[in-house]
Formats: sequence, structure tokens, C-alpha cells
Amino acid sequence: MLDIFFYEAFKEEEKALKHYLPANIKAHFTWKTIQEETYDNPPAPIISIRTQSILPLSYATQLSGILTRSTGYDHIHDYWQKCKKIVPSGYLPLYCNRAVAEQTMLLWMSLLRHLPQQTQQFYDFNRDGLTGQNCQNKTLLIVGVGHIGYELVKIGKGLGMNVLGVDINQKHSDVSYVTIEKGLFQADIVVCAMNLRADNINYFNYQRLKQGKKGLIFINIARGEQSPTKDLLQLIDENFLGGIALDVYDNEKELAVLLRCGKTQEQALLVILELAKRPNVILTPHNAFNTSEAVDRKSAHTIQQLKHFRENGEFLWAVPKQV
Repeated sequence: MLDIFFYEAFKEEEKALKHYLPANIKAHFTWKTIQEETYDNPPAPIISIRTQSILPLSYATQLSGILTRSTGYDHIHDYWQKCKKIVPSGYLPLYCNRAVAEQTMLLWMSLLRHLPQQTQQFYDFNRDGLTGQNCQNKTLLIVGVGHIGYELVKIGKGLGMNVLGVDINQKHSDVSYVTIEKGLFQADIVVCAMNLRADNINYFNYQRLKQGKKGLIFINIARGEQSPTKDLLQLIDENFLGGIALDVYDNEKELAVLLRCGKTQEQALLVILELAKRPNVILTPHNAFNTSEAVDRKSAHTIQQLKHFRENGEFLWAVPKQV
């Protein structure tokens, strides 16, 4: 009998997990989500997922534990609410802060310098329309100054940017905190780095982003539910936003499976695929965490969590029970 079943384990992650997995723990791995694998019952008493699996409600009474290999846990809270049961659950709060922050920097630099267009125009060596901007002295607004957000603060300051932060918990003495209204008024680049909560769904909607200045660059590396795709498409087509970069999507569980299956004509994909056509838009497959250093740390922390749960009946980093 299996001890744990790992869903959504891509090739490099599976290799790293196996490196740390003790010989006395029996595990199985798949790159698929739960809905793609379609087991009627849990294949093991402990299952490990990322953020795209849809947990069946029937699993709640059959599982001894859920381990999400993600820094966010909104999907676990959502599951608890739907099944009306708190299944013991763990998460990984500390493995990828720097990796996500560095990809975020990569995204805003690429948009400032028109990198997608630069690569396209290599083939005729044409430099028309490619004049970009320095990031030095630009104002960077980070909305959500948690573990990842604080890494962004350090990177922005290191690049000579004017860095502002928005957070209900102002725990860093070296961060210049402002209200979202004041921050948007000043910002050249806005990064969404918030945990997803019921009160910040659709936070960066059309009306809120319109409070910023024309040419604003918007980046979301947190949760897609915080920035509705249809609103972003409207803002880019109105030439109000200067650029958009997304690593997360507002219907990601469905979107990811449809794209993997090549079902690009499905209604659920129409808006995001339309957005992808714009030259000042960069879309990545929820991959900001994915460096060799972070994957190794992630795997080590996962096995540390698993061993602690088996020995103590609770996770070392447990998902908070408040919903």
C-alpha cells in the first residue's frame, strides 16, 4: 500500500523528491492533476498536490493528510469550506521566495525593454519601436509585502528604484508603506504579491487599475483570481496599461488542463488566448518558483513535512485553521 501519492510532480521535481524520500516510505508520482488522473478514492492516505488539482469532496473523510507543495493555501481553505471538514493539511512557506522575486524582476525588465518585440525583430534587424526604459528611478509598488514581497523590496532597492509597499500587516521597518490609492497614483510598475483571501478577489479590477497612471506595467505572480483577465484585456486594448505579465490565472485549474490537452477552442480559454496575442503581454505557466535551488529546497521541505506528520500526527508547517 502507498504511503503518499504526489500529484502535479513535473520531471525535475519528481527526481528531487525521490532523492530525499526515505526507503521506508512508499510513494507514487504523476504530473497529472487529480481531475486528470480520476481515481474514485484517494490512492494513498496522504496526498500531495500543488494548486491546480481539484480535491473531490468525497476524499475528505478518507484522507489522513493533505500536503500542498505551494506557499499559498487558499485552495486548501476553499476545500475545507466546501467539504465542511478541516482535513490536516500542510504547506511550504519558505522554499521559493527569491526564485519568484527574481522572475518578477525578469518580467518587469522584459516589458520595460520590449524584450518580446526585440527577439521578433532580430530577423530583419529592425530597431524601430524598440526604445525601452531604464528601471532605475522608476517607482515599484509591491502589493503584499510577505516573504516574496520583501524579496522584491530588496531587489527593487538594489536596482535604484523607488519602492513602495501596500500591506495590512506593516511588519518591515525599512519598507515605505502607502495606501493602495496613493501607491497607484505614483507607480510605474505594480506587482501583485498578496495571499488570496475572500476580500481581495478581483482586487486589481478595471476600476482599481484605472486609478494608476497611463503606461503602468502590471505583474501578477500571486493568484489569478486577484486580477480578472477580461479587465486586463480591456485595459491593454485601451492602451492604458503599458504592459502585463502574468504567471497565474483566474481560472487556472481549468485553463491548465485544457492547454495541456490542446483544447484551445474552448470558451474558458478565449479571453486569455486573446490577451496572449498582444505584443506587450508576457504569460508564463505558473513557473516563477521553478529554479533548481528552489525545487531542491521544495523537495527537501516536502519530505521534512511528510516525516514530521508521520511521526507526530501533525505538519511542521500546518495550514492555518482560520479561513
